[in-house]
Amino acid sequence: MNTKLLLPFFLAATTLSACSIAPTYVRPTAPVTKEWPVASGIGTMPPTAPSSTAPQSGEQPRTTDIGWRSMFRSPKLQSIIEESLTNNRDLRIATLNIEAARHTYRIQRSDLLPSINASGSFTRQESRNGTGQAEITSTYTAGIGTTAYELDLFGRVRSLSNRAINQYLATEEGRKAAQTSLVAEVANAYLTYLADVELLRLTESTLKTRLDGFDLIKRSFDLGAKSRLDVAQAATLVESARVNRAQYQRQVEQDRNALTLLVGKEIDPKLLEPQPLADLQILNTLPVGIPSVVLLDRPDIRQAEFSLKAENANIGAARASLFPSISLTGSAGFASASLSDLFVTNSSGLWSFAPQVTLPIFQGGRLRSNLKLAETNRDIALARYEKAIQTAFREVADALVARATWTEQLRAQRALLKESDQTSTITKARYEHGIDSYFALLDAQRSLFEAQQNEILIHQQTLANMIDLYKALGGGWQ
Repeated sequence: MNTKLLLPFFLAATTLSACSIAPTYVRPTAPVTKEWPVASGIGTMPPTAPSSTAPQSGEQPRTTDIGWRSMFRSPKLQSIIEESLTNNRDLRIATLNIEAARHTYRIQRSDLLPSINASGSFTRQESRNGTGQAEITSTYTAGIGTTAYELDLFGRVRSLSNRAINQYLATEEGRKAAQTSLVAEVANAYLTYLADVELLRLTESTLKTRLDGFDLIKRSFDLGAKSRLDVAQAATLVESARVNRAQYQRQVEQDRNALTLLVGKEIDPKLLEPQPLADLQILNTLPVGIPSVVLLDRPDIRQAEFSLKAENANIGAARASLFPSISLTGSAGFASASLSDLFVTNSSGLWSFAPQVTLPIFQGGRLRSNLKLAETNRDIALARYEKAIQTAFREVADALVARATWTEQLRAQRALLKESDQTSTITKARYEHGIDSYFALLDAQRSLFEAQQNEILIHQQTLANMIDLYKALGGGWQ
């Protein structure tokens, strides 16, 4: 067989280039202002406008360049986060979705090239000649060929391939977004656990002190030195502390369960050995240049943009469906009456070439509706992209507002705690010298306990706000 006969076919199948009629993608203008509504507590430089320009030499690194290990420096918290990244089921699903999207893209991309298959067959048949005698013939064939390969003249297949690659990239960014959320959730859950443990220990210490005070008042009452009202007031403080203890015991166990769910496995008890919030090492400064980071580097923003690009490419495929399509089918091979002679020079050469043109004439409006549907899906993706930007902008703005106020509130609360402790000490001395009533002492002790509780809670919220700001600025997925 003369293989040159197949040369025009393979040249047509591999060298004809597509003329894409998909809309040119232009990144939409961010639907947010360039200025934050309030001054941030993380830097004095004004925020920059959204830009795709990378940081120049000497500039501060972006938040996305700060890995979670650099953000969370406590060894126990690092170990818990690392285990969650390995075992969390939601993150595992997101990772498997990437594999599925990758294979989908490869399947779609394969349509850009012809599929070549090898085939072989054996036929044995009986026939009658003119004298009525039976003749049995055998035929062996072998060849290679392709079936219905579409020449992508109008870019339909290439547009579908571009859509698939952007869907894959969107899925990958979705995994990064899931990892960012997971890191922040684990860190916040660990903070909540440490805060509740501190509150439980504070309550247990307060309960012991109040029980000692109650026993002293009860003995004095039995000796006639105290009134029944003093006993009732002391008992009220004791029972109040018991209520708080039961509450914090429940919360600590629920915090453990929440952490276990996030990690995806039982946590080593050594990692859950409590440490004071004051000893937790969390990076408390972040770089400036916030808007460009939020609008360009957050994984969920990038995910929304890749989805928009995918729907934009799908319009090209829908447009191309309105034009004629050309598909090629061809094969070449050998035929012989004997298997041993199939590939020798005296065997018969076979080839076929069957181009086919399909021109849509009447589809009942299906193709036009398909194009309108693709354009509508693009508009939906655009709205989701803009909403993602607006949501990110608000999250950062809220975190910045909270950053300054939480810091000031913690400072004021610690000053209040100091004064409450001093007031309780003075009131106790005045009560022991008969200057103040027992009611005044109880009121001072209640105020001190409340100030101690609030100091722990506000400290936790201050640290949690830094974590939320880190997440909002796009950090945490490395």
